[in-house]
Amino acid sequence: MLAALASGAIPPVSSFDLAHDPEPSRPATLSVADVRATLAGRTILQIIPALDAGGAERTTVDMAAALAEVGARALVASTGGRLVSELQAKGGTWLPFPAKSKNPIAMALNVRKLMHLIRQEGVDILHARSRAPAWVALGAVRRTGTPFVTTYHGAYSGKSSLKLRYNSVMARGDAVIANSAYTASLIARNYPQAAARTVIIHRGTDFRAFRPTAVDPQRVANLRKAWGAEGERIVLLPGRLTGWKGQRVLIAAAEQLMRQGLSGVHFILAGDEQGRTGYAKELDQLIAKGGLTGIVKRIGHCADMPAAYMAAAVVVVPSTEPEAFGRTSAEAQAMGVPVVVSDLGAMPETVLAPPEVPDEQRTGWRVPPGDATALAEAIQRALGLGASMREAMAYRARIHVESLFSLEQMCASTLEVYARLLQNKSK
Repeated sequence: MLAALASGAIPPVSSFDLAHDPEPSRPATLSVADVRATLAGRTILQIIPALDAGGAERTTVDMAAALAEVGARALVASTGGRLVSELQAKGGTWLPFPAKSKNPIAMALNVRKLMHLIRQEGVDILHARSRAPAWVALGAVRRTGTPFVTTYHGAYSGKSSLKLRYNSVMARGDAVIANSAYTASLIARNYPQAAARTVIIHRGTDFRAFRPTAVDPQRVANLRKAWGAEGERIVLLPGRLTGWKGQRVLIAAAEQLMRQGLSGVHFILAGDEQGRTGYAKELDQLIAKGGLTGIVKRIGHCADMPAAYMAAAVVVVPSTEPEAFGRTSAEAQAMGVPVVVSDLGAMPETVLAPPEVPDEQRTGWRVPPGDATALAEAIQRALGLGASMREAMAYRARIHVESLFSLEQMCASTLEVYARLLQNKSK
């Protein structure tokens, strides 16, 4: 069925080199004026399953805003979600489309629907941000001749030939965006033919929103009250409820810390169930079994993450599978909050720690994935920071993330990818 959706070999390498390592033959960076002139009046369509919480979804909205700012039409095809209103407020247009479907027959039908949209809206570039809709997109662009961009937002687990084939669609764009050096290494290893079309563009954070001075203390107080933690220190795990995000590991670490006499601390699990009611019930059972009722709390989706970070004494990202980027750790560091993350995937790019840097240059802690004892020890160290050490770490962390992971850098680099594709097509 994948072959039926998108027949043929992997698309040819684009005439411009998007490799990450700067080679002498790589074209010079386009000026802002050139990018604006190329994109003004053009129509860019992004396709994503839904517009709910998540890094890919947030990036979709951010890029729509950036496109609107340079005078392009920013269309997003998806089933909808809580971010639709924000998309529209920022100048994007939502096109209802059954992009969530993984049913092979429905996907084949969706190819025709998407071809119709491309022609009806005069789409100049199609940008896919998830695998199932990317297969639909690939089938459509091969029939319409539309330039195709893909973004590798995840590590995409699976080593079987069938799974690698399914994942390969994300390496089939005329331009392939990797959201970290770690992700780029996965692409190069599994799909070496895509290396010359791959560019690393880190996920961007809006440092205007994610900065301590931008958060009214009342927002923080409101969250603390809603969480029932007005007089407690908070250890925060932001992330949707799925096993690999590490909620089980944090619960085990919290149990250890309570046994060791830690007090005055609440552990907050902030994230959507996304239909995983069985996993949510399992977490509730683990909390009760560990005697942590009222200490570890599930609070569901949090709409005000800058305030949530400000409310936290420590932010943890105890993932048990590789994170392709690590948006949460970047945002938390921007807010000056100590972070503890699993030492795998792209986390070494977002959180500096020994042995890569001396201890006095660390911006957080990295611990072995799945190791509740190591996680508990790092949380204890973070909670034990004195005021001057915490302030110094916060300063280092913010300098680190601002230099590499800004929203402006992400948007500018992605707009340049679009502009180069359009310029090459017109040659």
